[in-house]
Amino acid sequence: MNKEELALWKSKYTDISSDIYIRPMEEADVDKWVAWRNSDLVKGYYIYRGEFTRQSQLDWMKANVDTGKACLMIICLMEDDRPIGCVQIKDIDRFHNKGEYGIFIGEADAQGKGYGNAAAKMMLRYGFEELSLHRIYLEAIEGNERAIKSYENAGFVKEGILKDNAFIDGTYKNIVWMGAINPKENS
Repeated sequence: MNKEELALWKSKYTDISSDIYIRPMEEADVDKWVAWRNSDLVKGYYIYRGEFTRQSQLDWMKANVDTGKACLMIICLMEDDRPIGCVQIKDIDRFHNKGEYGIFIGEADAQGKGYGNAAAKMMLRYGFEELSLHRIYLEAIEGNERAIKSYENAGFVKEGILKDNAFIDGTYKNIVWMGAINPKENS
């Protein structure tokens, strides 16, 4: 991404109060993404706990991001442009105008500072304004109250509990189903 493109992203998708911005993920970010996603810090919050490789992520990006089935962003600090995590909308369904939201903060020193909440708000805005989605939904493991509260603060609403919906670490877990509807379509 050149300086002009980065300046445009910063002008549109920055949260001043938390000093972060989001920008599209590039191939240069893949190794960091793989390290984050495979770390115990991040993996424990995900339903899927398998290992990722550089090649599997590049293949996924080619099949999904390059075809418009997903949008993958890197969360960066304003002060030094340091990447600290990732936010995405995947499984974009153009017939029903919906997609599945996901996020992680990969840097330990960046967790618990409100960056995830700020990134969620920006990604919802991006999904509704730029992608013209009607609905953005997510799944969270029941008991991950910090994440669920952050999602609620960003605009997601709990819609239900999927009982024993995921088999994680030898135990069936309930999944909290949450969603957000494009506010401009409800006014």
